[in-house]
Amino acid sequence: MLSHGTIWHAIDTLAERHQLSPSGLARRAGLDPTSFNKSKRRSADGRERWPSTESIAKVLGATGATMDQFTSLLQPEGVPAPSEPVAAATIPLIGFAQAGAGGYFDDGGFPAGQGWDVIDFPTDAEKRSGTYALGVQGDSMLPLYRDGDILIVDPSAPIRRGDRVVVKTQEGEVMAKVLTRQTPRVIELLSLNPEHPNRSFETSQIEWIARIIWASQ
Repeated sequence: MLSHGTIWHAIDTLAERHQLSPSGLARRAGLDPTSFNKSKRRSADGRERWPSTESIAKVLGATGATMDQFTSLLQPEGVPAPSEPVAAATIPLIGFAQAGAGGYFDDGGFPAGQGWDVIDFPTDAEKRSGTYALGVQGDSMLPLYRDGDILIVDPSAPIRRGDRVVVKTQEGEVMAKVLTRQTPRVIELLSLNPEHPNRSFETSQIEWIARIIWASQ
């Protein structure tokens, strides 16, 4: 319901979403910085002051919000506004069988070259630059991962003992394991499938190692 309180609440919520104070939002919109101050929302005699349609139009232009997005924020004070939808970023996808071939990754384990498919994945692309997806093929990772599952890998994420990781060796073998030990000389890995042996490598044998941050199980 449109009211004096709900429309100011919508403006405050829009300011918060852009990490601005009400005066900061007014300044960005080209208005007097005091236009949206709470002290100006009522006159000295207590009468309600409403923002003009011109002010709202300038706010929408300054923030890139649509009128539909603005009206969705018209909630009474104390009622949380609907969350912003999580944007889906397009990230590269390749199967494990193809990942071992040359040309798909750079020296740091980031996706490179041609031949990748793409999928949509909800993520903050700015914070997770280089994130990619690997398609599980076969049953070598059972019971944790099945054929057709998608693993999301972030080569920039810090890695700690106990993390699930993807490792590529200098010989081109790509595997998903659990990191159990890492020293300047040795990397030890626990197999996800108990029927497959655990692995140990000298650091010089590893081309790159990256953390699995999500799986479509």
